[in-house]
Amino acid sequence: MSPEIRSHSLSLKSISKRYGSLAAVDDISIDIKRGSFVTLLGPSGSGKSTVLGMIAGLVQPSAGKIYLDDRDITDFSPERRDFGLVFQGYALFPQMTVEENVWFPLRVRGIRRGAAREAINSILDLIQMKHLAQRLPGELSGGQQQRVALARALVFNPNLLLLDEPLSALDKRLRADLQWELSALHRRLGATFVNVTHDQEEAMSMSDDLVILRDGKVEQSGSPQQLYAKPESRFVAGFLGDANFIHGEVSGTEADRFRYTVKGRSFLQAGSPMPKDGEGRVLVALRPEKISIGTEPSSRPNSIEGRISDLKFYGASYYLQVATDVLGRVMVKAAADLADFAPQVDAQVWLGWSPDASVVVRAD
Repeated sequence: MSPEIRSHSLSLKSISKRYGSLAAVDDISIDIKRGSFVTLLGPSGSGKSTVLGMIAGLVQPSAGKIYLDDRDITDFSPERRDFGLVFQGYALFPQMTVEENVWFPLRVRGIRRGAAREAINSILDLIQMKHLAQRLPGELSGGQQQRVALARALVFNPNLLLLDEPLSALDKRLRADLQWELSALHRRLGATFVNVTHDQEEAMSMSDDLVILRDGKVEQSGSPQQLYAKPESRFVAGFLGDANFIHGEVSGTEADRFRYTVKGRSFLQAGSPMPKDGEGRVLVALRPEKISIGTEPSSRPNSIEGRISDLKFYGASYYLQVATDVLGRVMVKAAADLADFAPQVDAQVWLGWSPDASVVVRAD
Protein backbone atom coordinates (compact mmCIF):
# COMPACT_ATOMS: atom_id res chain seq x y z
CA MET A 1 0.00 0.00 0.00
CA SER A 2 1.07 3.61 -0.53
CA PRO A 3 0.38 6.87 1.33
CA GLU A 4 -0.51 8.53 -1.97
CA ILE A 5 -4.23 9.12 -1.74
CA ARG A 6 -6.78 9.38 -4.49
CA SER A 7 -7.85 12.77 -5.79
CA HIS A 8 -11.53 13.55 -6.28
CA SER A 9 -13.83 16.50 -6.80
CA LEU A 10 -16.74 17.22 -4.47
CA SER A 11 -19.97 19.10 -5.17
CA LEU A 12 -22.65 20.25 -2.76
CA LYS A 13 -25.88 21.11 -4.58
CA SER A 14 -28.52 23.22 -2.78
CA ILE A 15 -27.63 21.69 0.59
CA SER A 16 -29.64 22.68 3.68
CA LYS A 17 -29.73 21.50 7.26
CA ARG A 18 -32.61 22.48 9.51
CA TYR A 19 -33.17 21.85 13.18
CA GLY A 20 -36.84 22.63 13.58
CA SER A 21 -37.31 26.22 12.42
CA LEU A 22 -33.55 26.96 12.61
CA ALA A 23 -31.60 26.76 9.35
CA ALA A 24 -28.02 25.92 10.33
CA VAL A 25 -27.18 25.68 6.61
CA ASP A 26 -29.52 27.35 4.15
CA ASP A 27 -29.52 26.22 0.49
CA ILE A 28 -25.82 26.46 -0.35
CA SER A 29 -23.90 25.09 -3.34
CA ILE A 30 -20.12 24.53 -3.30
CA ASP A 31 -17.87 23.01 -5.96
CA ILE A 32 -14.47 21.72 -4.81
CA LYS A 33 -11.98 20.96 -7.56
CA ARG A 34 -10.00 17.75 -7.71
CA GLY A 35 -6.72 18.05 -5.80
CA SER A 36 -7.49 21.46 -4.29
CA PHE A 37 -7.10 22.68 -0.69
CA VAL A 38 -10.39 24.37 0.21
CA THR A 39 -11.17 26.01 3.54
CA LEU A 40 -14.64 26.67 4.91
CA LEU A 41 -14.19 29.87 6.89
CA GLY A 42 -16.56 31.81 9.07
CA PRO A 43 -17.36 32.96 12.60
CA SER A 44 -18.98 30.75 15.22
CA GLY A 45 -22.48 29.79 14.17
CA SER A 46 -21.86 30.37 10.47
CA GLY A 47 -22.56 26.70 9.57
CA LYS A 48 -19.06 25.61 8.58
CA SER A 49 -18.88 22.64 11.00
CA THR A 50 -22.36 21.52 9.95
CA VAL A 51 -21.26 21.58 6.30
CA LEU A 52 -18.19 19.50 7.13
CA GLY A 53 -20.39 17.07 9.08
CA MET A 54 -22.65 16.64 6.05
CA ILE A 55 -19.62 16.05 3.80
CA ALA A 56 -18.31 13.43 6.24
CA GLY A 57 -21.69 11.69 6.48
CA LEU A 58 -22.02 12.45 10.19
CA VAL A 59 -24.93 14.86 9.60
CA GLN A 60 -27.80 14.07 7.24
CA PRO A 61 -28.87 17.02 5.01
CA SER A 62 -32.46 18.19 5.22
CA ALA A 63 -32.35 18.93 1.49
CA GLY A 64 -29.91 18.86 -1.41
CA LYS A 65 -27.33 16.46 -2.81
CA ILE A 66 -23.63 15.70 -2.32
CA TYR A 67 -21.55 14.30 -5.18
CA LEU A 68 -18.09 12.73 -5.12
CA ASP A 69 -17.02 13.28 -8.71
CA ASP A 70 -20.33 12.42 -10.44
CA ARG A 71 -21.49 9.87 -7.85
CA ASP A 72 -24.33 10.77 -5.50
CA ILE A 73 -23.12 9.98 -1.96
CA THR A 74 -25.80 11.93 -0.05
CA ASP A 75 -27.16 8.80 1.65
CA PHE A 76 -23.83 7.01 2.08
CA SER A 77 -22.70 6.18 5.61
CA PRO A 78 -19.37 7.64 6.77
CA GLU A 79 -17.72 4.23 6.22
CA ARG A 80 -18.88 4.02 2.58
CA ARG A 81 -17.53 7.50 1.84
CA ASP A 82 -14.04 6.42 2.90
CA PHE A 83 -12.92 9.91 3.92
CA GLY A 84 -10.03 10.66 6.25
CA LEU A 85 -10.90 12.96 9.15
CA VAL A 86 -8.56 14.89 11.44
CA PHE A 87 -10.21 16.29 14.56
CA GLN A 88 -9.32 19.36 16.59
CA GLY A 89 -8.32 17.23 19.57
CA TYR A 90 -6.47 14.57 17.48
CA ALA A 91 -8.51 11.70 19.08
CA LEU A 92 -5.48 9.42 19.37
CA PHE A 93 -5.76 6.26 21.45
CA PRO A 94 -3.59 6.98 24.52
CA GLN A 95 -2.78 3.31 25.24
CA MET A 96 -1.58 2.66 21.68
CA THR A 97 1.83 3.50 20.26
CA VAL A 98 2.25 5.80 17.28
CA GLU A 99 2.53 2.77 15.02
CA GLU A 100 -0.57 1.15 16.48
CA ASN A 101 -2.59 4.38 16.12
CA VAL A 102 -1.61 4.64 12.46
CA TRP A 103 -2.38 0.97 11.89
CA PHE A 104 -5.84 1.24 13.48
CA PRO A 105 -7.86 2.31 10.36
CA LEU A 106 -6.20 -0.50 8.40
CA ARG A 107 -6.88 -3.00 11.17
CA VAL A 108 -10.62 -2.23 11.18
CA ARG A 109 -10.52 -2.87 7.43
CA GLY A 110 -9.17 -6.36 8.10
CA ILE A 111 -5.52 -5.67 7.15
CA ARG A 112 -3.06 -7.46 9.40
CA ARG A 113 -0.14 -5.62 10.91
CA GLY A 114 2.45 -7.42 8.80
CA ALA A 115 0.65 -6.63 5.57
CA ALA A 116 0.20 -3.02 6.67
CA ARG A 117 3.85 -2.52 7.61
CA GLU A 118 4.91 -0.95 4.31
CA ALA A 119 2.03 1.56 4.32
CA ILE A 120 2.63 2.47 7.98
CA ASN A 121 6.38 2.99 7.48
CA SER A 122 5.79 4.97 4.32
CA ILE A 123 3.33 7.41 5.88
CA LEU A 124 5.47 7.78 9.03
CA ASP A 125 8.42 8.59 6.77
CA LEU A 126 6.30 11.18 5.00
CA ILE A 127 5.49 12.99 8.26
CA GLN A 128 9.02 12.43 9.66
CA MET A 129 7.80 10.38 12.63
CA LYS A 130 9.23 6.92 11.93
CA HIS A 131 11.83 7.28 14.69
CA LEU A 132 9.01 7.77 17.22
CA ALA A 133 6.89 4.82 16.10
CA GLN A 134 6.98 3.12 19.51
CA ARG A 135 6.15 6.19 21.57
CA LEU A 136 2.77 6.68 23.23
CA PRO A 137 0.76 9.85 22.44
CA GLY A 138 1.39 11.17 25.96
CA GLU A 139 5.12 11.15 25.22
CA LEU A 140 4.72 13.41 22.17
CA SER A 141 4.43 17.18 21.75
CA GLY A 142 1.22 18.72 20.40
CA GLY A 143 2.76 19.12 16.96
CA GLN A 144 3.91 15.50 16.91
CA GLN A 145 0.45 14.30 17.95
CA GLN A 146 -1.03 16.32 15.11
CA ARG A 147 1.30 14.61 12.64
CA VAL A 148 0.23 11.19 13.93
CA ALA A 149 -3.42 12.17 13.50
CA LEU A 150 -2.67 13.18 9.91
CA ALA A 151 -0.83 9.91 9.26
CA ARG A 152 -3.75 7.89 10.62
CA ALA A 153 -6.18 9.79 8.38
CA LEU A 154 -4.04 9.25 5.28
CA VAL A 155 -2.70 5.70 5.65
CA PHE A 156 -5.75 3.96 4.17
CA ASN A 157 -5.77 6.03 0.97
CA PRO A 158 -8.98 8.01 1.65
CA ASN A 159 -11.09 9.60 -1.05
CA LEU A 160 -10.83 13.02 0.66
CA LEU A 161 -9.09 14.42 3.72
CA LEU A 162 -11.36 16.44 6.01
CA LEU A 163 -9.75 18.72 8.59
CA ASP A 164 -11.84 20.02 11.50
CA GLU A 165 -9.98 22.96 13.13
CA PRO A 166 -6.79 20.85 12.94
CA LEU A 167 -4.38 23.44 14.38
CA SER A 168 -6.55 25.28 16.91
CA ALA A 169 -5.20 23.38 19.93
CA LEU A 170 -1.60 24.45 19.23
CA ASP A 171 0.22 27.61 20.28
CA LYS A 172 0.76 30.41 17.76
CA ARG A 173 4.33 29.56 16.76
CA LEU A 174 3.63 25.84 16.34
CA ARG A 175 0.48 26.62 14.33
CA ALA A 176 2.56 28.72 11.95
CA ASP A 177 5.12 25.91 11.53
CA LEU A 178 2.46 23.29 10.86
CA GLN A 179 0.71 25.50 8.33
CA TRP A 180 3.85 25.23 6.19
CA GLU A 181 4.01 21.46 6.75
CA LEU A 182 0.35 20.87 5.94
CA SER A 183 0.61 22.92 2.74
CA ALA A 184 3.73 21.00 1.70
CA LEU A 185 2.01 17.67 2.45
CA HIS A 186 -0.93 18.67 0.30
CA ARG A 187 1.32 19.53 -2.62
CA ARG A 188 3.24 16.25 -2.34
CA LEU A 189 0.11 14.11 -2.24
CA GLY A 190 -1.98 16.02 -4.78
CA ALA A 191 -5.06 15.05 -2.78
CA THR A 192 -8.27 16.98 -2.12
CA PHE A 193 -8.27 18.63 1.33
CA VAL A 194 -11.35 20.25 2.89
CA ASN A 195 -10.53 22.30 5.95
CA VAL A 196 -12.68 24.11 8.53
CA THR A 197 -11.35 26.99 10.61
CA HIS A 198 -12.31 30.35 12.09
CA ASP A 199 -8.69 31.59 11.82
CA GLN A 200 -8.42 33.94 8.84
CA GLU A 201 -4.62 33.96 8.61
CA GLU A 202 -4.49 30.17 8.74
CA ALA A 203 -7.12 29.89 6.02
CA MET A 204 -5.46 32.38 3.67
CA SER A 205 -1.95 30.96 4.12
CA MET A 206 -2.83 27.34 3.31
CA SER A 207 -5.79 27.34 0.94
CA ASP A 208 -6.23 27.33 -2.82
CA ASP A 209 -9.81 28.53 -2.35
CA LEU A 210 -11.91 29.89 0.49
CA VAL A 211 -15.64 29.56 1.07
CA ILE A 212 -16.77 32.24 3.52
CA LEU A 213 -19.93 31.31 5.38
CA ARG A 214 -22.25 33.60 7.29
CA ASP A 215 -25.51 32.65 8.98
CA GLY A 216 -25.68 29.37 7.06
CA LYS A 217 -25.14 30.92 3.64
CA VAL A 218 -22.15 31.37 1.33
CA GLU A 219 -21.14 35.02 1.55
CA GLN A 220 -18.37 34.78 -1.07
CA SER A 221 -15.94 32.21 -2.45
CA GLY A 222 -12.72 32.33 -4.44
CA SER A 223 -8.97 32.39 -4.00
CA PRO A 224 -7.55 34.07 -0.86
CA GLN A 225 -5.96 36.73 -3.06
CA GLN A 226 -9.23 37.46 -4.84
CA LEU A 227 -11.30 37.68 -1.67
CA TYR A 228 -8.78 39.87 0.12
CA ALA A 229 -8.30 42.28 -2.80
CA LYS A 230 -11.90 42.28 -4.09
CA PRO A 231 -14.33 41.60 -1.24
CA GLU A 232 -17.93 41.98 -2.30
CA SER A 233 -19.37 42.92 1.08
CA ARG A 234 -18.40 44.84 4.18
CA PHE A 235 -18.53 41.56 6.11
CA VAL A 236 -15.93 39.85 3.88
CA ALA A 237 -13.67 42.92 3.83
CA GLY A 238 -13.72 43.15 7.62
CA PHE A 239 -13.53 39.42 8.27
CA LEU A 240 -10.44 38.84 6.12
CA GLY A 241 -8.36 41.63 7.65
CA ASP A 242 -8.37 45.26 8.66
CA ALA A 243 -10.19 47.74 6.46
CA ASN A 244 -11.23 51.37 6.55
CA PHE A 245 -14.82 51.90 5.42
CA ILE A 246 -15.73 55.17 3.71
CA HIS A 247 -19.34 56.24 3.12
CA GLY A 248 -19.59 58.65 0.20
CA GLU A 249 -21.98 60.25 -2.26
CA VAL A 250 -21.32 59.70 -5.99
CA SER A 251 -20.63 63.09 -7.56
CA GLY A 252 -19.65 62.25 -11.14
CA THR A 253 -18.26 59.67 -13.56
CA GLU A 254 -15.08 59.79 -15.65
CA ALA A 255 -14.76 56.98 -18.24
CA ASP A 256 -14.16 53.86 -16.11
CA ARG A 257 -13.85 55.88 -12.89
CA PHE A 258 -16.17 57.84 -10.69
CA ARG A 259 -15.91 60.47 -8.00
CA TYR A 260 -17.53 60.44 -4.61
CA THR A 261 -17.58 63.10 -1.93
CA VAL A 262 -17.36 62.98 1.85
CA LYS A 263 -18.05 66.22 3.75
CA GLY A 264 -17.32 68.22 0.63
CA ARG A 265 -13.99 66.48 -0.12
CA SER A 266 -13.78 64.68 -3.49
CA PHE A 267 -12.18 61.24 -3.96
CA LEU A 268 -11.56 59.18 -7.11
CA GLN A 269 -12.49 55.48 -7.36
CA ALA A 270 -11.43 53.01 -10.08
CA GLY A 271 -11.43 49.24 -10.49
CA SER A 272 -15.01 48.83 -9.24
CA PRO A 273 -18.32 48.60 -11.11
CA MET A 274 -19.69 52.01 -12.07
CA PRO A 275 -22.64 53.21 -9.98
CA LYS A 276 -26.00 52.86 -11.69
CA ASP A 277 -27.11 56.16 -13.22
CA GLY A 278 -23.85 57.70 -11.94
CA GLU A 279 -25.38 58.67 -8.62
CA GLY A 280 -26.25 57.43 -5.15
CA ARG A 281 -24.34 56.48 -2.05
CA VAL A 282 -21.36 54.11 -2.04
CA LEU A 283 -19.42 52.23 0.59
CA VAL A 284 -15.71 51.92 -0.09
CA ALA A 285 -13.25 49.55 1.66
CA LEU A 286 -9.61 50.63 1.87
CA ARG A 287 -6.91 48.34 3.30
CA PRO A 288 -4.48 50.02 5.77
CA GLU A 289 -1.41 48.86 3.83
CA LYS A 290 -2.69 50.56 0.66
CA ILE A 291 -2.33 54.02 2.21
CA SER A 292 0.91 56.01 2.01
CA ILE A 293 1.84 58.30 4.90
CA GLY A 294 4.25 61.21 5.13
CA THR A 295 4.81 64.68 6.49
CA GLU A 296 4.21 66.39 3.13
CA PRO A 297 1.01 66.51 1.03
CA SER A 298 0.63 63.33 -1.01
CA SER A 299 0.92 63.43 -4.79
CA ARG A 300 -1.60 60.62 -5.15
CA PRO A 301 -5.06 61.39 -6.60
CA ASN A 302 -6.67 60.81 -3.19
CA SER A 303 -5.12 62.60 -0.23
CA ILE A 304 -6.14 63.85 3.18
CA GLU A 305 -4.43 65.36 6.19
CA GLY A 306 -4.66 64.26 9.81
CA ARG A 307 -2.84 63.65 13.06
CA ILE A 308 -1.54 60.38 14.51
CA SER A 309 -3.72 59.60 17.51
CA ASP A 310 -2.20 56.23 18.41
CA LEU A 311 0.40 53.79 17.13
CA LYS A 312 1.59 50.24 17.74
CA PHE A 313 4.94 48.78 16.72
CA TYR A 314 5.08 45.17 15.45
CA GLY A 315 8.73 44.81 14.47
CA ALA A 316 8.45 44.96 10.68
CA SER A 317 5.56 47.43 10.64
CA TYR A 318 3.65 50.15 12.44
CA TYR A 319 -0.10 50.24 12.84
CA LEU A 320 -1.19 53.84 13.06
CA GLN A 321 -4.52 55.44 13.88
CA VAL A 322 -4.84 58.79 12.17
CA ALA A 323 -7.56 61.24 13.17
CA THR A 324 -8.99 63.18 10.21
CA ASP A 325 -11.74 65.80 10.00
CA VAL A 326 -13.26 64.32 6.85
CA LEU A 327 -13.01 60.51 7.24
CA GLY A 328 -12.77 60.24 11.01
CA ARG A 329 -10.27 57.66 12.25
CA VAL A 330 -8.18 56.03 9.52
CA MET A 331 -6.01 52.98 10.17
CA VAL A 332 -2.67 52.86 8.32
CA LYS A 333 -0.12 50.05 8.13
CA ALA A 334 3.38 51.29 7.31
CA ALA A 335 6.75 49.59 7.00
CA ALA A 336 8.91 50.13 10.08
CA ASP A 337 11.86 51.36 8.01
CA LEU A 338 10.03 54.48 6.85
CA ALA A 339 12.52 56.78 5.17
CA ASP A 340 10.47 59.96 5.60
CA PHE A 341 9.92 60.11 9.35
CA ALA A 342 9.61 58.22 12.61
CA PRO A 343 5.90 58.11 13.51
CA GLN A 344 4.94 59.81 16.75
CA VAL A 345 1.62 60.42 18.46
CA ASP A 346 0.18 63.86 17.63
CA ALA A 347 2.39 64.26 14.54
CA GLN A 348 0.66 65.96 11.59
CA VAL A 349 0.68 63.69 8.52
CA TRP A 350 -0.72 63.36 5.02
CA LEU A 351 -2.33 60.20 3.72
CA GLY A 352 -2.63 59.20 0.08
CA TRP A 353 -3.95 56.32 -1.98
CA SER A 354 -4.50 55.50 -5.64
CA PRO A 355 -8.02 55.24 -7.15
CA ASP A 356 -7.75 51.45 -7.56
CA ALA A 357 -6.39 50.84 -4.04
CA SER A 358 -9.91 50.73 -2.65
CA VAL A 359 -12.97 48.70 -3.65
CA VAL A 360 -16.71 49.34 -3.51
CA VAL A 361 -18.44 46.83 -1.23
CA ARG A 362 -22.01 45.94 -0.37
CA ALA A 363 -23.23 47.27 2.97
CA ASP A 364 -24.32 44.59 5.43
